[in-house]
Amino acid sequence: MRIFLGTDHAGFELKNQIKNYLHELGYEVNDEGAFEFDSNDDYPDFIEIVAKQVASDPDNHRGIIFGGSGQGEAIAANRQLKVRAIVYYHHNLDIIKVSRLHNNSNILSIGARYITEAEAKEAIKVWLSTDFSNEERHVRRLKKIEGDFVRELNF
Repeated sequence: MRIFLGTDHAGFELKNQIKNYLHELGYEVNDEGAFEFDSNDDYPDFIEIVAKQVASDPDNHRGIIFGGSGQGEAIAANRQLKVRAIVYYHHNLDIIKVSRLHNNSNILSIGARYITEAEAKEAIKVWLSTDFSNEERHVRRLKKIEGDFVRELNF
């Protein structure tokens, strides 16, 4: 599995810490920026790249994106077909598990202003180790989501 990372200035430090952590766990990691701290950068510039990479091979690619709250980043990522981004701040890891088990989330958006490095690592470990359940009801629901988007775009 290849993991794509992206952030703006708000998540810059945490992204770099997580990149090292993922390498230690043995994952292939692509860092899509930001590559230097710039308080005036804009998260959509980096998140769009990650979302497109994940959408290009959603069975084998995942993304972890960072921002101040993670909300805008998830919104930007979810504009890409085949992307299912969820936001995580901290505390209840069941949110992470359910996002994988039921929703087959493929991008994890982390609110860097609301989570410690240790909490982020714990959440990422759970997220990466939880598989989609493949239960018929969850597969059916995901097909409906993807089908609605495709029909709306006239594909």
